[in-house]
Amino acid sequence: MRIDYHKEWSHSLGRDMEYKVYGESGRPLLAFPSQDGRFYDYENFGMVDVLSPWIESGKIRLICCDSIDTETWSNHYGNPRQRIELHERWYHYIMDELLPRLRHFDNETFMVTGCSMGAFHAGNFFFRRPDIFDSLIALSGLYHSAYGFGSYHDDLTYANSPQDFIPNIPEDHPWLSLYRQRNIILCVGQGRWEEELLESTRCMDEILNNKGIPAWVDYWGYDVDHGWPWWRKQLAYFMQKIVS
Repeated sequence: MRIDYHKEWSHSLGRDMEYKVYGESGRPLLAFPSQDGRFYDYENFGMVDVLSPWIESGKIRLICCDSIDTETWSNHYGNPRQRIELHERWYHYIMDELLPRLRHFDNETFMVTGCSMGAFHAGNFFFRRPDIFDSLIALSGLYHSAYGFGSYHDDLTYANSPQDFIPNIPEDHPWLSLYRQRNIILCVGQGRWEEELLESTRCMDEILNNKGIPAWVDYWGYDVDHGWPWWRKQLAYFMQKIVS
């Protein structure tokens, strides 16, 4: 398997950002790390091994980006406006800098995935830009900004809170048509440390159903805990369903 490490300057963030790409061809899959994680976590926690059959057969190429969660969503004592503005700059780093340089051809779309906080990021990016992302696999995610910002609300926390903005999308908005053409998978266990994630996933299930957006919302068993052993199993299972 070809593995390429990159460290490149981000104009949006004013700093170097690191990422890894696994494989050379196939559909691009963007993976967000879990909360406060790094670009190498998918390799360290065995997710690259899970995806290796698809990578080595040329069906996908995996892109593992870096996060700045410690400065934004997890920085609970920081100024909330400054934190969400920094998150928004990171969003534009991903959308305006990272993804364009990784496209193999114009208008190429991306699959996106993540676990825990990574599932939030994956879902948030997907629902903000269904013209760029064609498939979502979100495992054990929260889908609202209150997790990182509590009772603080402004225009940017709203824009980064799918549970809040999706219900208000008008029926004639082009995003709704795109959602209905995409692969949307939300999965959550019902075991230890999944309670808050389960509640948020159920809320998203209801929201998507009310908007007429087809989605596979999968509730795994009461023995399915919040952690890498189950996420490895879930990712392998869902990849078999959407990548032939």
